[in-house]
Amino acid sequence: MRKWSGAIVVAMSFAVVSSAQKKAGDYPVQPVPLSAVKVTGGFWQAKLETNRTVTIPHIMEQNESTGRVDNFRKGAGLMEGEYLGRRFNDTDIYKVVEAAAYSLAAGPDEALQQQLDRLIDLIGRSQQDDGYLFPARTINPEKPALGVGTERWEYENTGSHELYNSGHLIDAAVAHFVATGQRSLLDIAIRNADLVDRTFGPAKRRDAPGHEVIEMALIRLYRVTGDARYFDLAKFFVDQRGTDHNASKDYTEASWQLYNDRPYRQDDKPVIEQERAQGHAVRAVYLYSAMADIAAMLQDEAYDRAIDRLWEDVYSKRAYVTGGLGSVGGTEAFADDYVLPNERAYTETCASVGAILWNHRMFLKSGSSRYLDAFEQTLYNGFLSGVSVKGDTFFYQNPLEASAGSGRGRGGAAPDANRRSAYFDVACCPANLARLMAQLPGLIYSQRGNELFVNLYVDSEATVKIGDASVHIKQTTDYPWEGKVSFDVTSDRPVTFTLKMRAPGWLADSPFGTDLYRFNSPVNEQVTWGAWNLQNRGAFSGGWLSARVPITESQVASQTAVRARIELPMPVRRVISNAGVKENTNKAAIQRGPVVYAIEGVDNGGSLADLTIPLSANFTGFFREELLGGVQRLTTTVRAADGTTRTIVAVPYFAWANRGRGEMVVWAKE
Repeated sequence: MRKWSGAIVVAMSFAVVSSAQKKAGDYPVQPVPLSAVKVTGGFWQAKLETNRTVTIPHIMEQNESTGRVDNFRKGAGLMEGEYLGRRFNDTDIYKVVEAAAYSLAAGPDEALQQQLDRLIDLIGRSQQDDGYLFPARTINPEKPALGVGTERWEYENTGSHELYNSGHLIDAAVAHFVATGQRSLLDIAIRNADLVDRTFGPAKRRDAPGHEVIEMALIRLYRVTGDARYFDLAKFFVDQRGTDHNASKDYTEASWQLYNDRPYRQDDKPVIEQERAQGHAVRAVYLYSAMADIAAMLQDEAYDRAIDRLWEDVYSKRAYVTGGLGSVGGTEAFADDYVLPNERAYTETCASVGAILWNHRMFLKSGSSRYLDAFEQTLYNGFLSGVSVKGDTFFYQNPLEASAGSGRGRGGAAPDANRRSAYFDVACCPANLARLMAQLPGLIYSQRGNELFVNLYVDSEATVKIGDASVHIKQTTDYPWEGKVSFDVTSDRPVTFTLKMRAPGWLADSPFGTDLYRFNSPVNEQVTWGAWNLQNRGAFSGGWLSARVPITESQVASQTAVRARIELPMPVRRVISNAGVKENTNKAAIQRGPVVYAIEGVDNGGSLADLTIPLSANFTGFFREELLGGVQRLTTTVRAADGTTRTIVAVPYFAWANRGRGEMVVWAKE
């Protein structure tokens, strides 16, 4: 059971939503679509604008300068030469197209639209007549890119990434179609998906994709087209894991043996029998997202039990306090129970993207706020750290400790662990981050029947259909820096609905609601909230503050807004690890609201070697608009053994490594 403390004050004069009935075979909770939501100010508007104006154009330029776009020109016969780069580099194009499409949904951008049109034309010209689309092989089938066979799908089960590329193509196509209404990329993706459907199946080629993603992409394609073949094919691929395959070959080269390892690719047991997260972390969370889709849409109890079990395993034993996943460098994989090194943390940005997608699905499946707690912890920390404040440099891995000097950590961290890069040879993370960032508006609100869920506290407006009523909700907040959130609600006709406002997990005794981490002290105030009258009195249960919201005829006629306000206390709290996490023994992290803090050498005299912060230390917060794009900075004064005092400065973890190279710690000795 989750123990709650802290003050949550709600005042209201209310009203909002009742959605359409859920469709058969769909999630019980439905997201309010991105097209119905607009981020209007505050923390996330600035991030989304940087993503649109800096990050997406930067990635597009890098894709041009590194030859990634040229590969499509070569595949289309418009340019001579061999394929350049990794066999999965095509997905860097697909993912930034997806990001740009979501960005277009937020507002027109003629230059960006024309750039997308040119890229989509190139992609279509590169596609073969039967739908096959894989320049890494088609440019020169006799000499394909490293890791690709001379025959189609030859090494798919181990690592050719042909189906992985198809998955990101489909994701981009669905996003582009939903955002623009244009079918140009969707038709390309459908031709490719139809080829995959003709090739793979129970009586055809039986393989499990070596790198998951096509599974959840095919389910998205099914949702857009209504063609059940795509859902069936997705489930076929998921069910193939842990069975005998009849087609793909294992690699013979010694340097590629890792890809032949079935546990590494979640292929040693059928998914409904898997009990712990293992192998490549990004592949795993993409698989788990598809499993959540299947569990919810088929109401499959075996899938439901399996995915719940895997979630408990990850967030009880294998997640960093930042929400980052994947402890093992080189293999980018989960480690054994409680093995969560800080300086050697791999915590790939892509794994945080996948974790957010997975947790969002787990919430839609259940309506439980605990999954949104994990979503939010990852969003503000392990995910957001992947891009610089300026938006044009990135982290692939996101360690929780860094040394000075060359960046090679004392414990074996990767070179340049504390230096952000403009791009990478393996550049999956920048565009993956950009596409998740751009779809954030569609993750803020959800509906179930006549309930409207506020998943995230974001300055925003949304228009939602509840029965025959069109309901408009405006949310105003300075979150995550302040806990005050207000809502103004209007409707075009009388309506009554339930507004469900999330009481975040960081107000409770544990960020994830498991025993992996705990706060060392409760929030002082009791959880309380008030209402303006008995009719509107709400209830607090299961992580939600729920209020019945009626909008009357007179309020409709006068367009009087029904108003609600909540106030979440945001004390600075210390986080303690489970005793099984040996590296964090006698150490504590710092968290305020959803934001985990880091201590950088640049603010603290350079060296952090002797840093000790007692659990009793009192922190003071100041918002600094000129610092790191505008952040809440924390300070405390500690006394050393010799009687001298030292002022310690902490900044949000997501903003570290924006002021040059230097030391950094999240877990300080206490």
